[in-house]
Amino acid sequence: MRGVTISGPGGPEKLTVSTLPDQTPGPDEVVVHVASAGVNRADLLQRAGSYPPPPGAPDWPGLEVSGTIAAVGDAVTGWSTGDRVVALLDGGGYAEQVRVRATQVLPVPDGVDLVDAAALPEAVCTAWSNLVDVGRLTSGEWLLVHGGSGGVGTVAVQLGAALGARVAVTAGGRARADRCVALGASVAVDHREEDFVAAVREASGGHGADVVLDVVGAAYLPGNLDVLATGGRLVVIGMQKGRRAELDLGLLLARRATVAGTTLRSRPPAEKARIVHDVLTHVWPMVEDGRVRPVVHARLPLDEAARAHELLDSGEVFGKVLLVP
Repeated sequence: MRGVTISGPGGPEKLTVSTLPDQTPGPDEVVVHVASAGVNRADLLQRAGSYPPPPGAPDWPGLEVSGTIAAVGDAVTGWSTGDRVVALLDGGGYAEQVRVRATQVLPVPDGVDLVDAAALPEAVCTAWSNLVDVGRLTSGEWLLVHGGSGGVGTVAVQLGAALGARVAVTAGGRARADRCVALGASVAVDHREEDFVAAVREASGGHGADVVLDVVGAAYLPGNLDVLATGGRLVVIGMQKGRRAELDLGLLLARRATVAGTTLRSRPPAEKARIVHDVLTHVWPMVEDGRVRPVVHARLPLDEAARAHELLDSGEVFGKVLLVP
C-alpha cells in the first residue's frame, strides 16, 4: 500500500509518499480501506520530532480515518467487510489501509459523507472526553472554547451548544470568530483585537466561564484563571503558545477552581474504548440529527500531505483538512 512517511524531524518537506506493507488484522482488530484521513496538529508535532507515536503504533502519522472494512480479525464480532466506518487511531492514518482495534471503530453516522466523516473521530472523542468527562459541563453553564475555528474547536462549539451550554469562543480574525456563531456560539471573540476575559465576563453578567477548553497553553493561563467562574474547570489540551507559566494559587483557591490537562493519543486501549462507546451512545445521535456536523476546510490528495501540513500551520484553516488516498 501507499502511505506518507516521515524521513526525519523537520518541516513539511520531510513527508514522503512511500510503499508500506499491506495490513493484516490481529485477532481483535479490523483493517480499514481508507477513504479519507484527518490532519491534526499532533501530526505536525510528530513530523517535527516532538510527539513520538506510542509503543506499538505505526511510525507514519494520522490519528483518524474514514473508510470501509477490508478484513476482520478472528475474535471480532459486530463488524463485517464492507461496513462504512470511522476509526480513532494510535497512528498510521496517512495511508491506503489502516489496522485498528475494533473497539476504536464507529459506524459512519447516517447522513454524513464517507470522506467528510474522517473529520469526526479524533475531534469528537477529544471534545466529548474533555468537556463531559473532565470538564463536567452541564446544561446552562458557560463554556469558553479557545481555538474555536480549529478541528476540535468547531466540534466543541457544536457539542457544547447541543448539551445546552452557553458557548463563548475565541478565534483569529473577526470573520473566523463570526463563523463560529453559526456553529452555536453566542459570544465570538477575535483574540487578535479583543480581551476574551472582559468579553465573557460582560456576556455572562460577571459570572465567567464554568468550563474553559484551551489549546493555547502558557500564554493564556493568567487569562483563563481570571475568566473562570467560582467552581470553574480549566481543561488544557494543547500548548500552541508555550508549556510553562506561573500559576496564581491564591486565585485558584479563591475561585475553588480546577486545572486539568489531558491527551487522547497516549491513553490506554480500555480508556479509548470507553470514550468511543460513549461517543456512539451520546454524540452520534447529535450528528445524525444535525446538531453536530463535520466542518471540512479542504480535501487534498495523499500526495499533497506536505501542502496539508503547510495549510494547517498557516492558521487560516476553519475546521479540518483531510487527505484522500
